[in-house]
Amino acid sequence: MDFAFSPEQEELRRTVRQFLDKTSPETEVRRLMATERGYDPDTWHRMADELGLLGLAIPETYGGAGAGFTELGIVAQEMGRALFCGPFLSTAVLAATALLEAADAAAQRRWLPAIAAGELIATVAIPGTLPSGGAAGSAPAPLEVGARRLAGPDPRAAGGWVLDGTAGFVLDGHVADLVLVPAATGEGICLFAAPAPAPGLARTLLPAFDATRKYARLDFAATPATLLGPVDGAAPALARGYDLGCVALACEQVGVAERALDMARDYALLRTQFGRPIGSFQAIKHKLADVLLELEAARSAAWFGLWAADARPELRAADVRPELRAADARPDQLPVVASIAQATCSAAAYLATAENIQVHGGIGYTWEHPAHLYFRRAATSRMWLGDPAGHYERLLSRLGYLGY
Repeated sequence: MDFAFSPEQEELRRTVRQFLDKTSPETEVRRLMATERGYDPDTWHRMADELGLLGLAIPETYGGAGAGFTELGIVAQEMGRALFCGPFLSTAVLAATALLEAADAAAQRRWLPAIAAGELIATVAIPGTLPSGGAAGSAPAPLEVGARRLAGPDPRAAGGWVLDGTAGFVLDGHVADLVLVPAATGEGICLFAAPAPAPGLARTLLPAFDATRKYARLDFAATPATLLGPVDGAAPALARGYDLGCVALACEQVGVAERALDMARDYALLRTQFGRPIGSFQAIKHKLADVLLELEAARSAAWFGLWAADARPELRAADVRPELRAADARPDQLPVVASIAQATCSAAAYLATAENIQVHGGIGYTWEHPAHLYFRRAATSRMWLGDPAGHYERLLSRLGYLGY
């Protein structure tokens, strides 16, 4: 396993960082977090037109760049450093992955080019409870929305299905043009598409501890929806989509932790007390050393997750000689690695941002200082796709230590 990035990937990192330095400074973050929309449309379109970031992992057939998930992780890490405000995770990661994994070819042709071009904001109504362990391909979590097939023609549902239920804390759900909804049916678990706005769909922006990221509650009441893919065929794809979302979020959390450590180090070298920099005091050294140690572990876990995301056994086996396939065949490590990455990176980001506030002393708690913004992002992100304790339990159950 090689954790070194290629020259092209490092160039991607530099380009994205330069772009975010210009488009996502602290002043812009504060401006956008105070708006209901939560992102800047001009920056969003520039990301698509100038850098091609929104279609990075979308195949070239659908207007994307055809890159791997590693490139998406690099972008997510840089966005974490810049505290970027925008529906990147919801659209370019969660929604694009769900369409690629679970949707039929017609749905992919309809929506993936629009996502890559920056013309469509999409999200996935991920269940609000942490997925259980179990075998790979099991349902991501207990579903909050149900779907029913209408008997006979109904003008409300061109696709013949309607959705009922509530999805809480849907990332960017208030601005999404397309909502992908995992729903339970009599036949099993399916993925549905509900363009927004739609009849029977109520969207409520929720107050959040982290104002740089927007969540919404979606209430479905006989909302027309289109079935994507076969009936009872979405469970494996949804499980993989959840794991990929965990890895992308872990990469973002690494970026948050990196920036928090940089802020704390710079201030420790600048601030003097008793005639010497506070960074020379043993207590401050210990704090920064602890954060650095956790950050290095988080980087390794996140990059291991990227490797696992791009190393699908069924794809890799097709690329090697027949006599090597048996030796190369190994189980998909992503379900296990995703929980490792999410638990490790959540804890590292939370520690780094909390210690950053402590190193800054009183000013770290004030609204005018950016330290609390990174802490809010870290505190909210560690709960969105499951907290570290939940992921450790999920990891143990997948490894067979809990007996279920």
